[in-house]
Amino acid sequence: MRNLMVKIKYDGSGFCGWQVQNDLRTVQAVFQTVLRDVLKENVPIIGCSRTDSGVHANEFCVSFRTECMIPCDRLPLALNAKLPPDIAAFDCQQVPDDFHARYSCKGKQYRYLILNSPLRDPFWQSRALWYKYPLDADFMNGQAQDYLGTHDFSAFCAANSDVADKVRTVSQCGVRRLTDDERMVEFTVTADGFLYNMVRIMVGTLLQMSAGRLPHGCIKSVISSGNREKAGFTADACGLYLNKVLY
Repeated sequence: MRNLMVKIKYDGSGFCGWQVQNDLRTVQAVFQTVLRDVLKENVPIIGCSRTDSGVHANEFCVSFRTECMIPCDRLPLALNAKLPPDIAAFDCQQVPDDFHARYSCKGKQYRYLILNSPLRDPFWQSRALWYKYPLDADFMNGQAQDYLGTHDFSAFCAANSDVADKVRTVSQCGVRRLTDDERMVEFTVTADGFLYNMVRIMVGTLLQMSAGRLPHGCIKSVISSGNREKAGFTADACGLYLNKVLY
């Protein structure tokens, strides 16, 4: 019996999130069906996170135990031969017996893409937030540094969340305009964990500060308030990517 971790990436625009839901297309349901077909075993799988409907992943980790002896370097090839075009496996490794894709995770990095252009681009329709008003990436980057540190992020959590402990530690965050496509503004954030809609509310807050709808330098006071209504709107899921999983 081996404990394996497979890394996948997916375009979330055609899925209702990661977790299995009745009569809905989800990443977990599709991947689990293909894995069962390849391994010839009905193995339960563990995902590193629960991405929402429309959210993408550049790196998503799945662990499972199997008696199948397909070599690790061959398993992604076998999976990709059967997976749909919007999911791809790109790595597989044997991990210690006590490894758990979710509970062994030490942190994650998310990426949020904003198409900052007066003109729409249909090729980015479901992969970036279209924002037609001018953005100053350097200003946004400076403001975003107030997210750093250990805080109670209740103000940056969806109101319907039932998570009791909302303290998280943000170790990195930043905003930049991409040099290979200057229309694109990228927000990245790394933390030991994230609350429901936390990254999307962080982005919405920065955008409302840019638009003058929230005062400059307000992030610290919003965090201190613990009040969801003090923060910005929840940015659309289309721009959000789980970028890296830390173990």
